[in-house]
Amino acid sequence: MTAPLAPGVWGVLATPFRGADLDVDRESVATLARHYESLGATGLTVLGVFGEATSLAPRERAEVLQTVVESTGLPVVAGLTSLATRPALEEASLALEVVGDRLAGVMLQVSSPRPRQVIEHLTAVHDRLGVGVVLQDYPVASGVAIPAGDLVTIVEACPFIVAVKSEAPPTSVAIAALTARLDVPVFGGLGGQGLLDELQAGAAGAMTGFSYPEGLLACIRAWNEGGFAAARAALMPYLPLINLEQQPRIALAVRKELLRRRGLIAEAGARPPALAFPEALTPAVEAHLAELELQVGLELATGVSR
Repeated sequence: MTAPLAPGVWGVLATPFRGADLDVDRESVATLARHYESLGATGLTVLGVFGEATSLAPRERAEVLQTVVESTGLPVVAGLTSLATRPALEEASLALEVVGDRLAGVMLQVSSPRPRQVIEHLTAVHDRLGVGVVLQDYPVASGVAIPAGDLVTIVEACPFIVAVKSEAPPTSVAIAALTARLDVPVFGGLGGQGLLDELQAGAAGAMTGFSYPEGLLACIRAWNEGGFAAARAALMPYLPLINLEQQPRIALAVRKELLRRRGLIAEAGARPPALAFPEALTPAVEAHLAELELQVGLELATGVSR
């Protein structure tokens, strides 16, 4: 369970909810997971930050993981919410129990600005369970900022790290520093906003969510086949929608609304303290979707429910 992650797109799943009580909508989880598989995603990242994992009870986390495993044949990276070792061990144990040999790794955030503490934290999880680790550098979520050189130190000390997810802006600069010194695959995130520059910096792909993952896949395939110019042309039609979706404080709400409009989830609700979709953005959403349909073809429009 410590093989490096394969390159490409590892889709970060949203967790759909339904009804006034915002119960986990397992049917929509399955629909979303199958959509990523049908597009050719490399794997799925479940219970990440945008999967609202911190709002889920352990039983609900197990439900989401079980649904994904039953719905697709893709490998799974399971996100862990805790920065402390003991609760992270409990979360990792649950993921291993549910996902089994389909577990490509557990994703832990950088938990301290001191490399030695991070190394001890990651090693404790690996040694107890034998799982590979995806190291996520996402200071907006963790509150921890760490230099790229210290990340290199951590990865070199932990041969069980199967990938790094680099989400500390400027991401292309951070990824270039990491890929210059590491053989471990490094993935970009942040909804794909910096994907083109991240690929140029040596990224193995994207580990992120986006309501139209077709765009991320098209960009990476074009990069592999035709380099920068081809990848730029493939990504350009999607960039306005990526930027709309990645607005601070409402990014999750916008993404869920777009997924709902595509028919990939039934309802767009998010659990507090996440904000609801601002209705004032409806004209912008509809304009962006209409333009995307014109540029990339009607096949993406067939699931849209306005």
